[in-house]
Amino acid sequence: MHGQKRIMVTGGTGFLGSFLCERLLREGNDVLCVDNYYTGSRDNVLHLLDDPRFEVLRHDITFPLYVEVDEIYNLACPASPVHYQHDPVQTVKTNVHGAINMLGLAKRTKAKIFQASTSEVYGDPAVHPQPEEYRGSVNPIGPRACYDEGKRCAETLFFDYHRQYGVEIRVARIFNTYGPRMQTNDGRVVSNFIVQALRNEPITIFGNGRQTRSFCYVDDLIDGFIRLMGAPAGVTGPINLGNPGEFQVRELAEMVVEMTGSKSGIVFKDLPVDDPTQRKPDISRATQQLGWQPKVNLREGLERTIAYFEWKLSGGVKNRLSAKSSQEAYPHLAAANVELTAPEAIR
Repeated sequence: MHGQKRIMVTGGTGFLGSFLCERLLREGNDVLCVDNYYTGSRDNVLHLLDDPRFEVLRHDITFPLYVEVDEIYNLACPASPVHYQHDPVQTVKTNVHGAINMLGLAKRTKAKIFQASTSEVYGDPAVHPQPEEYRGSVNPIGPRACYDEGKRCAETLFFDYHRQYGVEIRVARIFNTYGPRMQTNDGRVVSNFIVQALRNEPITIFGNGRQTRSFCYVDDLIDGFIRLMGAPAGVTGPINLGNPGEFQVRELAEMVVEMTGSKSGIVFKDLPVDDPTQRKPDISRATQQLGWQPKVNLREGLERTIAYFEWKLSGGVKNRLSAKSSQEAYPHLAAANVELTAPEAIR
């Protein structure tokens, strides 16, 4: 990256936002982290607070914000069904009013602006894998619509601001992503399974477990964000960012049980309304336009994520992780001088 930039990250204390702030700081930028802490956590950025180039602002983007920035990454929005369905009206407001406010700020400051969109814009897809040209199959009045349609409307706003006002935009459609700093109670499949396995509780699968998902490790995704933001002006997106490796949900559950050494059994419950039966990104556009491909395979990423949740649930790293791997999995712990004890190296 050439020269120091003033970069704002909305949703900056969240799972993805905190990793993005870290990466942007590492590249020498001034970073303004904006969050209302609805699902984000100050703990995720504690290790960054001593950096003079890092600033945290408590703010809800459904209200206008007046700051001077060169780039905006708009990540603010609850992303798990448990959280976005808790207050669906607020979810729509965050997606729509939030997009209008951030695009207005980008228009005024002539900032480049990135929208964290989602694979949920494809709904329960009739096309597999999903290319960016596919327009989706979304229920506009279902319980997931606050998120799905909210993100679709945000994309509409981004492209209209681009066409009408010349705002420089980047739109990424994010597929399932996982890694350290996910919340224990966010209801996402990876965190659910790991927490249940570590507690030796039954692993809950909704449906028959044959529905598929593609799981992208957080470091790979953040690399995609940076590449998309740094792409030439004509590359607006939307661009799929995700790992094209496709796994049945049941396969994931069995892998987590095996990797944790858990005594958990598997129980099946009814599939939620409008839950997609398959998810797999076509990433040929990202590969061609950004030179991007994910590098971390599922087992490697799960190893780091399981280690994080072991630490989270027990208050310290108990086992399964070498000291070196501990530092890699928890750079925020190392930075905070938290002692990492790991008697047993990964086999």
